[in-house]
Amino acid sequence: MVLVDAMGCAHVDVEPEWPAELEFILSALEAGQSSRHDLRATARKRYRVKAALRLFVDKPLESRALFTRDVSRRGMGFVTQHRLPLGYGGILELPAPDGRMLRIDCTLLRCREAVRGWFEGAVYFNREQFGFGLIK
Repeated sequence: MVLVDAMGCAHVDVEPEWPAELEFILSALEAGQSSRHDLRATARKRYRVKAALRLFVDKPLESRALFTRDVSRRGMGFVTQHRLPLGYGGILELPAPDGRMLRIDCTLLRCREAVRGWFEGAVYFNREQFGFGLIK
């Protein structure tokens, strides 16, 4: 279930499989991001949900868990425990701010190790997702 908090940030209730150290990693990445100049073409909004990514090179029904950091109409930042191959396309499944489940065609832009066993990355949406532009 997607909830919107008092600050207007959308998030899903933390599920039992949400790793305990994840919140610490996300906080550290946000702190580091605020200390450097952001070169993104589009502003992203904080958006914390669990998503699944299936790359077109994967075996059928194989997907990887992603934990989203932020989102815009054009892309999404995430953290995962999987090293992902850059430049590959796939299907991203995640809850929309209104609770619907979305399936978005995307391309993996970045995936680099943030801390031992955790990778920080970004995907580009192949088509703009206007619903994410409405997040406050």
